[in-house]
Amino acid sequence: MKNIIIVESPSKSKTIESYMGSDFKVLSSVGHIRDLATSGKDGLGIDIENGFTPNYTIIKGKSKIVADLKKECKGKKVYLATDPDREGEAISYHLAEILGLDLNEVNRIEFHEITKPAIIDAFNHPRKIDMDLVSSQETRRMLDRIIGFKVSKLLQSKIKSKSAGRVQSVALKLICDLEREIKAFIPESYYELEAIFDRYKLEFLTYKNEKIYITDKNLALEIKNSLNNEFIVDKIESKETKRESKPPFTTSTLQQDASNKLNFSSSKTMKIAQALYEGKNIGTMEVGLISYMRTDSTSLSDLFVNETKKYIISNYGNDYLGYAKQRDQKLAQNAHEAIRPTSILRTPESLSNYLSNDEYKLYKLIYNRTLASLMSGAKFLSTKITFNNNETTWKLNGQTLLFDGYLVVSGKADEDENALLPLFNVGESYKAKEIIIKDLETKPKTRYTEASLIKDMEELGIGRPSTYAQTMLTLTERAYVEIKEKKIFPTEQGMLTSEKLNEFFLPIFNVEYTANMEESLDKISKGEESSLKNLKEFYNDFEPILDNAKKNMQVIAPKETGELCPMCNSPLVIRKGRYGEFVACSNYPACKYILEEKKEELDTGIICPICGKGHFVKKMANKGRNKGKYFFACSNYPDCKTAFSDEPTTELCPNCNSMMLRKDGNLICSKRCDEENKEESAKEGIICPSCGKGHIVKKIAKKGRNAGNAFYACSNYPRCKNIYSLEPTEQKCKNCGSVLLKDENNLVCSNKDCK
Repeated sequence: MKNIIIVESPSKSKTIESYMGSDFKVLSSVGHIRDLATSGKDGLGIDIENGFTPNYTIIKGKSKIVADLKKECKGKKVYLATDPDREGEAISYHLAEILGLDLNEVNRIEFHEITKPAIIDAFNHPRKIDMDLVSSQETRRMLDRIIGFKVSKLLQSKIKSKSAGRVQSVALKLICDLEREIKAFIPESYYELEAIFDRYKLEFLTYKNEKIYITDKNLALEIKNSLNNEFIVDKIESKETKRESKPPFTTSTLQQDASNKLNFSSSKTMKIAQALYEGKNIGTMEVGLISYMRTDSTSLSDLFVNETKKYIISNYGNDYLGYAKQRDQKLAQNAHEAIRPTSILRTPESLSNYLSNDEYKLYKLIYNRTLASLMSGAKFLSTKITFNNNETTWKLNGQTLLFDGYLVVSGKADEDENALLPLFNVGESYKAKEIIIKDLETKPKTRYTEASLIKDMEELGIGRPSTYAQTMLTLTERAYVEIKEKKIFPTEQGMLTSEKLNEFFLPIFNVEYTANMEESLDKISKGEESSLKNLKEFYNDFEPILDNAKKNMQVIAPKETGELCPMCNSPLVIRKGRYGEFVACSNYPACKYILEEKKEELDTGIICPICGKGHFVKKMANKGRNKGKYFFACSNYPDCKTAFSDEPTTELCPNCNSMMLRKDGNLICSKRCDEENKEESAKEGIICPSCGKGHIVKKIAKKGRNAGNAFYACSNYPRCKNIYSLEPTEQKCKNCGSVLLKDENNLVCSNKDCK
């Protein structure tokens, strides 16, 4: 009887199963299996009147997964190994409920990296499901459901905005408040003076012993006119300074650095980090390459620190050895570690052949930041030189790198490059080439980038590591913001939404209230506060605010086009729908007229090879998942339903004589016979031992959990469904006579029952 381990991710399950041996089978829940129902009062799935009792239901599309899990787990020992955070704990709880497991059973496995030692150690220290963590997640989900459903429904009916959210709306407020500040900004003129020399510039400091901010050009001219070309060295101050490396990455700082240095969106960063965490095949094994990527802790395990210290001494020397840095953070989950490589010995260069370009870039960023965090500080000689000229003083700053320390790994910033100053002596005078007045203007604050928004959200206590990327994605998908040249601009609808939320929901959607709510959720997770108490307090605040908004928020009428409806003569208006704006009658629902836009159709003139009568026309899809995308279809529709997503050509495939299509500048066969040829070219001449007629062919899985992976199958399919995950050979097993398969440099029997 095999033990069952349940994780969230199919790719993670493959990695873990390779560590656990034949006594364990690893299954995947593919994320959450249950969520709040959309039935009951207001469709909340919450019985508010009876103590905020949640009503859970199987998520749409997950019924088969649940049925399979029940079947596989029946009568077996089940371990729950979901992610080590509130969401993961909740998934374990829902799995236990669905599978009928005892909540007091010690079967919850927690690990922060997917390596064999970490997994084995976790199985040696199982625990019970932490119901405080579950309660915290449940409370957050109910808060989000109440706010999301009730406020979103109101906004949709009043101002046609798509949604509101506990964290999303406060993030939008930050963006829109900043935009209002930028638009209200009135620039002011000011002036600076510079003395220009061959190799350096002097910066103006004081006039008549006063440090002044020059807003009057006449004063700037007065100062310039008082000067001569001779600048005398008055004072030279030099001191050694040391700059320590930064702590290792948290979720927030990783997203910020990936945005600034790699130009990755936060969602892209987290997607790549998830893949690095879940495991990669690195030639000899499947292994997780980084620790868990949702964390607000900067601590590192003693085991990792000791391994890395030895690595630093061996590769750089004792002088480069630093110490572990841990940033104090009020709400950091100290049980977690920072984001780090699972082994410092797995250098980015050693993994470059096993990672995609983007995976390599992100892994290198994480690796170098972690390594640098345990290295000694960089030392500089900082020099400040003061000059006199009549009644003015001027300064020149510079620094020289004395010892690179951690910079040998993280690299020098532009300002850290050795900027050697000329040798100056006190009392000597130097002649300027020219003295200039710089005409300047004050500038408003800069708009948010993804990185700076995440930084502010973290510092203000809005959201948690798991929410930053999703918040940004939601704001973009709801068309509340646009990103131009990495800057976040609120749209007209985003500004309107924020304005109405400020007007009617400011007591709920503000930084302080949201941060306090996050703090309460953390306290619930530690058993320090009651879930029910927090939900009641929130709802008592929320309900009267919502009632007031329902009564007093005005409905914004759709904008008229200036034309009349051809059916009832009422004004036509611009409405917002699921797929964007459209023109319809203002007299809806009495009149349901909708102006159908005429889509341009381009006749390619290419005769359809299927019916021989019609020709291909370029069209735009009006509905469905491909709405707004172009495709090519036969003009003889509906008699002929031939259509291609790629552009047809008059050229024919040299292999099968089918029509060739143009895709990304290349020609491909419309029947994809080239892919079949690639598969057939892998024939090894091995006769299928099952049917004795076909031969074994190497193929690539096109869908399912193994999409992209190679497998070996009989060419006599579907008559013969013989299949192998490893490459078969012509050799037979001495014990049972079954085919032997290649596994790395070994041969293994294809018969699973053969030892």
